[in-house]
Amino acid sequence: MSITTNTAITLARRPVGPPQADDFRYTQTEIGAVGDGEVLCRTVYLSLDPYMRGRMNEGPSYVPPAGLREVMPGGAVSQVVESRYESLASGDFVMGYTGWQEYSVSPGAHLRKLDPDVAPISTALGVLGMPGMTAYVGLDEIGQPAAGETLVVTAATGAVGSVVGQIGKIKGCRVVGIAGSEEKCRYAQEELGFDACVSYRQADFSDSLKEACPDGVDVYWENVGGASFFAALGLLNDHARIPLCGMISYYNLTELPQVPDPTPRILRTLLVRRVKLSGFIVFDHQAREQEFLREMGSWVRDNRVRYREDIVDGLDNAVDAFTGLLQGRNFGKQLIRVSPDPTRG
Repeated sequence: MSITTNTAITLARRPVGPPQADDFRYTQTEIGAVGDGEVLCRTVYLSLDPYMRGRMNEGPSYVPPAGLREVMPGGAVSQVVESRYESLASGDFVMGYTGWQEYSVSPGAHLRKLDPDVAPISTALGVLGMPGMTAYVGLDEIGQPAAGETLVVTAATGAVGSVVGQIGKIKGCRVVGIAGSEEKCRYAQEELGFDACVSYRQADFSDSLKEACPDGVDVYWENVGGASFFAALGLLNDHARIPLCGMISYYNLTELPQVPDPTPRILRTLLVRRVKLSGFIVFDHQAREQEFLREMGSWVRDNRVRYREDIVDGLDNAVDAFTGLLQGRNFGKQLIRVSPDPTRG
């Protein structure tokens, strides 16, 4: 094995508020021997996702926090360099949670083999990966959309929201997006097929959302929280459903906002409208992965579900790209191209 050194990004300290460059550290370490059942992989694409901000915090959650001075966790698509696992060979492409690093040594059984002839390998981190499955499972099990209903989707052009909206259209819904710019709203309507899209940055946002939902809201997909949630709250119909996927507007808070307590308004609306609100974690639904891959793969091949990727080159740009993701600077699924993709010309 000629490769001996690995570059990685570790968590140097737990961020207070928005992550800063000093919260991370670039390290170089020696690559150890590949043991029985293990593979050495070179990272091609690293996925950046909002949930990673929560993993930087200390405290109980659905997964353990990222360890200080340990490689930042995250999904990646890689190419096998050396294998001692019988089901994988040098040159194969795999997806696994190998983290923010150039190379990784991991058990082969923890990796999913990819076929670049079926779909671009980068999609295993987006529309055919965790974000796509989040949209697929959450909308089906909690949203339960029916033809003719109105579905409102926050972060509408992001990796999850864009897929939610397109599945909603396949199910026959009127789909209204909420996004952070007029450009993103045009993309949601012209490219993704949304019926309407409203920018939460415009001064008359609440009125515009109400105008876009003349029959109220039956399903509200929550990725963001904040102003979007309260604008939609008063539009909810009886028996509306809210899949609670994320709340990115709150991830960097250091203390609760100093505003009047909104709890009575929220609870009264949920009660009077008989609203179903349910948080969910995609990893609880792994039994549906093969079903998801079959159906979503078919929709992507038939161009019924489209996707957009925001690719930044270089592991050294991962921290800046991640802070931008939390600010809504990205446009599409945020990826870092750590090394050249041999499947693309």
